[in-house]
Amino acid sequence: MSLNESVVEVAALEWFEELGFAVGHGPHLAPGEPAAERELFGEVVLVGRLREAIRPLNASIPEEAREEPLRKVLRVGTPSLTQTNCAFHRMLRDGVPVEYSRPDGSIAGDHVRLVDFGEVRANDWVAVNQFTVIEGQANRRPDIVVSLNELPVGLIELKNAADEDATIWSAYAQLQTARHGMPG
Repeated sequence: MSLNESVVEVAALEWFEELGFAVGHGPHLAPGEPAAERELFGEVVLVGRLREAIRPLNASIPEEAREEPLRKVLRVGTPSLTQTNCAFHRMLRDGVPVEYSRPDGSIAGDHVRLVDFGEVRANDWVAVNQFTVIEGQANRRPDIVVSLNELPVGLIELKNAADEDATIWSAYAQLQTARHGMPG
């Protein structure tokens, strides 16, 4: 058996599945496909699934009050990628601040949680292969995208071990290109 990228990709997806991850195939989720879960190739978050993941984590917060934090996490944008990543990390770790009116008319302040750190298996863990993202002229398709409650938290770029030109440095360069070419 020849050890190539597709064999390693299939094995990696099987390992993720054994760990309890849901496994998806990017081409099936792409816009225009019967199982599409996004309208545009520029969308990197499956919003419907994220909304569903947030609901049980924040049952005491009114539904309408969860929408603003959802918009905030989808539109994290700062002048630098490092600042954006730090802001996103804070939201993952601490939740997203929210205010809403109580039935008595007073204002409540709280945080909409994006992750259940107390019960790790209560989260939605997904590994998707060949998830194409297109924004402007940039067309990226990482081998595997790892998501936590539908928020991408990792990219895996696989290389063929039998290919002399496939090195850790070429994989690193490809990840850097993906990092800078994907909407964030």
